[in-house]
Amino acid sequence: MADKSNRLIFEALTRAAAEPAGMPLYAQKSEPGLFPATTLARTAADRAKADGLIEVVQTEPKGRAVREVCVLTDKGMHFLAREANPRQVLEDLVRVLEDRQSAVTELADSAARMAAGLQAVRTAIEQVLPKLTLTVVTNGVPMNGILTPSRPATTAAPDNLMADVRARLAEWHAASGSSQDCPLPELYRKLESNGQVSVGQFHDALRQLYDDHQIYLHPWTGPLYALPEPAFALMVGHEVAYYASIR
Repeated sequence: MADKSNRLIFEALTRAAAEPAGMPLYAQKSEPGLFPATTLARTAADRAKADGLIEVVQTEPKGRAVREVCVLTDKGMHFLAREANPRQVLEDLVRVLEDRQSAVTELADSAARMAAGLQAVRTAIEQVLPKLTLTVVTNGVPMNGILTPSRPATTAAPDNLMADVRARLAEWHAASGSSQDCPLPELYRKLESNGQVSVGQFHDALRQLYDDHQIYLHPWTGPLYALPEPAFALMVGHEVAYYASIR
């Protein structure tokens, strides 16, 4: 009986040595433990605790019982090194190491697959978003989820609209604290002809003024998915313009 009890203690101490963060005192169906949940093992566990070979570092209620998490003490490590069969302890530790290495390898593989999946999603988003934004800012404004074409970009903008745009930009830069470039949505809302001018006509006027070197158009420098009110932006060369300033 003593040999069986000693063997249970040696095995428990070996498991504890491989789990420095702690391990449940008794094994359950859903988790491993230092000792099996048998009568003899409970006696051996009580003896190991009483002799100071293991130490309870955490307790939590589990039904009518208490779940104890234990760690190996320095005394337990010395006892293990002195009393146990070194070959058996080494074999037990190697087996635990192999199990842990296998688990770590599986976790690493899972993390690598997850990272590859995230990169694939990120790549797809980066490919789709510029096309979506380009469609929005060059073809018009979304209506009920459908993009409706605006006037062609080559349509000549009315002189009064271009004069309105220039006047609003001049007011913007003349105002106190308005030293920054004017966002295009803000500029559009400031137009006197706001209610009668479409976003497409607004873009025509901006392009004409830009081509005539009367205004500057400045690009959006953040990520495209963060672009607010993308319908007001427009393509200028290879950049998405979102701000304007008077020359």
